[in-house]
Amino acid sequence: MLASVKPWPNKHNLQALWVPVSLMLLLAWVVWSMPGWEPWFQQLQPNTRTVIYERDTFAYLLWQHLRLVAIATVGSVMLGLGAAIVVTRPWGRDFLPLVNQVASIGQTVPPVAVLALAVPVLGFGNNATIVALLLYGLLPIVRNSLAGLSGVNPAVLEAARGMGLSASQILWRVELPLASRVILAGVRTTVTFGIATAAIGSTVGARTLGDPIISGLVNGNNAYILQGAILIGLLAITLDVLLGTLHRWLPGENISAS
Repeated sequence: MLASVKPWPNKHNLQALWVPVSLMLLLAWVVWSMPGWEPWFQQLQPNTRTVIYERDTFAYLLWQHLRLVAIATVGSVMLGLGAAIVVTRPWGRDFLPLVNQVASIGQTVPPVAVLALAVPVLGFGNNATIVALLLYGLLPIVRNSLAGLSGVNPAVLEAARGMGLSASQILWRVELPLASRVILAGVRTTVTFGIATAAIGSTVGARTLGDPIISGLVNGNNAYILQGAILIGLLAITLDVLLGTLHRWLPGENISAS
């Protein structure tokens, strides 16, 4: 046997789904019912006629926010994991310092600065926001992918070679499955960063849950700010718990050669 890995969802693990499912239902209820919270928001902003953000529906803003984060996360995973795979091969180890530096720069530069540089090239709207989120999400994925791939037991790899597996087969059938938990932890961090950071995309014309916040800041409407903050916070918690549940299902623990 190559390794001892954690099995896929069993009855006990499936029972843990009630937490993320409950949070998703709560998020859906908040999105649907928030316009009915007007009396409570009116108390927060008594001298303002309109206290519920009405330029777009909250469901539409939620969808656009999720879409931007999903596109940027997929791009970060493709670039980050691809780079980690390259620099963990014998022929690509010389590029390891370069990959680390590029990933670090992507998170060191503030997303607002990336937006300012991207808008003249990509224009206002979603594209500039996606680029900023993609660069900002690279570092956790690169570091976790490197840690996961480098942490696979050498004896397991040697056993795979002894079974006649090719380099590509070892990568797809041994290394990536055993590193999946560590890699997903990086994706989880990137998604959380992305949900919070995507709100600033509203400053360059992207439609996100940051729209009520930006509008509230401009117009001095605290009710708008609170509505955007509630939805962004609840969305971040929901996806973090959901990815955490998936993280517990993946293989990668108790790896040992036998």
